[in-house]
Amino acid sequence: MRKGQLVAAAVALFIGFGAGSATVAQGQLSPVITVDDRVITQYELTQRARLLELFRTPGDLDATARNALIEDRLKLQEMERFGAAVSAEALEAELEAFAGRANMDLAQFTQVLAQNNIDISTLRDFVEVGVLWRDFIRSRFSRQITITDADIERAIAQRGGSPTQLEVLLSEIIIAAPPDRAARAQSAAEQISRFRSFGEFEAAARQVSALPSRENGGRLGWLPIENYPPQIRAVILDLAPGEVTDPIDIPNGIALFQLRGKREAARPAQAPLSIDYAAYYIPGGQSDASLRLAAEVRDQVDTCDDLYGVARSQPAEALDRLTEAPSDITSDVALELARLDPGEVSYNLTRDNGNTLVFLMLCARNNAGAGNTDPDAVRNQIRSQRLTALADALLEDLRASAVIRP
Repeated sequence: MRKGQLVAAAVALFIGFGAGSATVAQGQLSPVITVDDRVITQYELTQRARLLELFRTPGDLDATARNALIEDRLKLQEMERFGAAVSAEALEAELEAFAGRANMDLAQFTQVLAQNNIDISTLRDFVEVGVLWRDFIRSRFSRQITITDADIERAIAQRGGSPTQLEVLLSEIIIAAPPDRAARAQSAAEQISRFRSFGEFEAAARQVSALPSRENGGRLGWLPIENYPPQIRAVILDLAPGEVTDPIDIPNGIALFQLRGKREAARPAQAPLSIDYAAYYIPGGQSDASLRLAAEVRDQVDTCDDLYGVARSQPAEALDRLTEAPSDITSDVALELARLDPGEVSYNLTRDNGNTLVFLMLCARNNAGAGNTDPDAVRNQIRSQRLTALADALLEDLRASAVIRP
């Protein structure tokens, strides 16, 4: 946190609580960690831990917050040597984009922060360091990275070389959690996450799940683990049969999965490099009229290209056709796509605070080793992996040469 922000926070505490709280305020703002000549206060540690809790970060939040703030100081110190900076306009755009990933605008997200006793400056510092470091690493190391055609061919061969793939048998629950029902939804999700009985989970799915699968207790068929978003795969693979994931936040909802089984399937394991999908937006949310229209569109189309005909007389923003890496897809969309085969559709999602129905169609999964593999996508993945490795190595060097107390 900048010096000006510290002063402002101190003044606010003094005015808000009076002189009797001055000792508490002073304690909150006193240094508890130093990184060379840079300080980290108790206030910053508390705020970062609350932010991590809001993000549903697993593990010891105090230790994670401490480590993250130390790394932030190391990053800022290094970037200042090179004059790295982000403009106010660019930072504001990044904050808006960050809020948008939770299906909110920045004003709404700021209210959520305030409800959790988190100052907007905590999010601003978090996002600013992340944006600066990302751009700094790219500008500093991009010229050092050379990716040859042989590198790409080797990566494709390695990805497509296994004769089997792991499939999982899951049951699912997604609880709708708009802001006015978020606390109640979270409480229900935490209770369900402790279930170990298939019967209990199925009963809960019939009662609270917002998906059509609630009709059969949330049970899904066998699906390749690669269909699921990368950030969820590891969570699912750690489950034993009967165990339920911790609540997983998605835009305006909370997802839970129960593992019913795992198996090796005798077909190539080809994790998708990118996913081609279409989103057609229907006004009216999940009203009867909108759902009827979605069903009519479903009956009219066999491929994603057919949606261009459906939307031909409408504004361009009525239809999105996207090809994205699995890790870049919004979590709620990624979970819907995981259940679909090419040409299949869903219309379980909404946008614009429930006022717009999302007609989602899977066009293709672009798998490693398949004839439709995009070499540029492979090249970008390799570049990203190498940049990450260089960034991690630099951060370790910075930590080793710094004086960190206590």
